[in-house]
Amino acid sequence: MSYYETDRALAEYLLLHFGTPEQVLPYPFGPASALEFPARCVTECVLRAQLPKEARALDLGCAVGRSSFELARLCARVVGIDYSVRLITAAQHLQQHGSMAFSYLEEGDLANSTTAMVPAQIDSKRVNFEQGDAQELRPDLGDFDVVLMANLIDRLRYPRRCLRQLPALVRPGGQLIITSPYTWLNEFTPRENWLGGFDRAGQRIKSLDTLKEILSPHFALARLKALPFLIREHARKFQWSVAEASTWIRQP
Repeated sequence: MSYYETDRALAEYLLLHFGTPEQVLPYPFGPASALEFPARCVTECVLRAQLPKEARALDLGCAVGRSSFELARLCARVVGIDYSVRLITAAQHLQQHGSMAFSYLEEGDLANSTTAMVPAQIDSKRVNFEQGDAQELRPDLGDFDVVLMANLIDRLRYPRRCLRQLPALVRPGGQLIITSPYTWLNEFTPRENWLGGFDRAGQRIKSLDTLKEILSPHFALARLKALPFLIREHARKFQWSVAEASTWIRQP
């Protein structure tokens, strides 16, 4: 079974997306700037002033949906797609009901009960979730003013296959946002498909270099920033990571 179909993954992602700061990080000395990552992918990366009035957004690798809901604050229609049946089912439940009870690990077999809640100010009717493969999207998705790919590319078997679809998905003048810590692992992406993190003919290849090579014929890099995030495993163990967030503008 894939990790993303497990109880543990569901709990960790619900907490990452909807947990309160106190639930995710119960220590005042911790990296608080890494909290609320799915929301910050939108608030810190989308160029709001460039969005048209009836903007349409695509959240690829949406997991349990927080970024999709945040996009609904800015866009009239949002489509969230994830490969995991377990995660997308949770996102659909949240869209339909506004909340979802779950438990997250405290220590050993001890767990805490809580409820994931979509912020009340968000119109969930603007969002639609579906299961799908980011490497082979259905051909009738249409095009979008914003495409967000948060921490997705280093979990794909064929990341280039996903990236090649983007010129057709992003409208001229539209925005493409890619965040990733570039944690390339053979269990997800065969080494020959990595975008970076290796030496080629004496040259150190970084993932951003390859993104520029693939995207530059159709996109211009508009913004680049470090975006930290924190995944809680239990009350005393955390994954603190720093994604590189790049915002690209689709050229005419």
